[in-house]
Amino acid sequence: MTAANRSAVAAAGSASGVDGSGRDGAQGAGTAGADGAGADVVGTERTAGTVGTERTAGTVGTERTAGTDGEVATRPRKETMVPNTHLMASLLGPCDELLRLVERAFPEDRIAVQGNRIAVDGPEAEQLSRLFEELVLVLESGQGLDAAKVRRTIDMVREDVRPSEVLNAELLRGARGRSIRPYTAGQKRYTDAIGANTITFGIGPAGTGKSYLAVALAVQALQTRAVNRIILTRPAVEAGERLGFLPGDLMAKVDPYLRPLYDALYDLLEPDGAQRLMDRGTIEVAPLAFMRGRTLNSSFIILDEAQNTTPEQMKMFLTRIGFGSKCVVTGDVTQIDVPGGRSGLVGLDRVLGEVPGIDFVHLTRRDVVRHQIVADIVRAYEEAERSGDGG
Repeated sequence: MTAANRSAVAAAGSASGVDGSGRDGAQGAGTAGADGAGADVVGTERTAGTVGTERTAGTVGTERTAGTDGEVATRPRKETMVPNTHLMASLLGPCDELLRLVERAFPEDRIAVQGNRIAVDGPEAEQLSRLFEELVLVLESGQGLDAAKVRRTIDMVREDVRPSEVLNAELLRGARGRSIRPYTAGQKRYTDAIGANTITFGIGPAGTGKSYLAVALAVQALQTRAVNRIILTRPAVEAGERLGFLPGDLMAKVDPYLRPLYDALYDLLEPDGAQRLMDRGTIEVAPLAFMRGRTLNSSFIILDEAQNTTPEQMKMFLTRIGFGSKCVVTGDVTQIDVPGGRSGLVGLDRVLGEVPGIDFVHLTRRDVVRHQIVADIVRAYEEAERSGDGG
């Protein structure tokens, strides 16, 4: 909504005879369009010869338009009041950037901003009004808005999920006080499943936060003393290329494969804090081969890149879990590098899906929280695979 559009809206509201108390003026008998019938006017909206209805915040009205057969058609109308101008400025974004993003997402609906009031009408008016209400709640919680967050909020509203409940669900405070929280409905389901189950499988494409959120919840469990240690592991499988012999001792050789887990730890605990916990053995980062023969009690265990386990390795790992432990298994079944392609993750939900205490959460490209181009790449590959051109 540009400044010029807002001026036109204000002028239209004056022409309809609405005073400051919301009453219809004496001259407000009707406003005709260029063709004399049914022009859209925002404010107290009217069609030619038809008196409109005053709208109040949170109530649904109808816009009346003349049909081609002379019958009167109605479209739902909804209004949202924004508490103050500061929130309104954040809601619309710089140069109305966020408002234009919402308009593109709801092309069949019309949005009009007048003062602290947002009026919407069209086939998705109810959903669109709820979107603005949820965005206001997010702003009131102290969070900012950007294009990526607004896109994810639109997806959640369309899935009939309350974005304010998802985006305000803080998991823990990371290094330097940064809040760690889920960003999508899928991520919220994933974190809820981890809290409710002994073993949770998080399966989805790159960039969906599978590993990072699992490590965050592991740190939270350690800080609240729900567990005594964190064990992070992944199979040491090369991603389609031979690296040759690496120098150093055994841990130096496998460290490159475990680096993503270190990155998450350092981000959450700072490098010095994470290193102290690793030196004391409170946090253990090890290749999957080191799990054989062990019983892991009072531990939060994360198996990352599980698509690169064999069925035998997966069974071995899952049977290591002891008393008072919780386990998260993450993987992306579209990026299998295990020799022979025999992944221990593929089809596992059919084997273990009915076992109590085990849950499978499937994330999608809608849950990608990296750069927007990552979600676009994932979508392009999915479309190519469906059409048989995936190679």
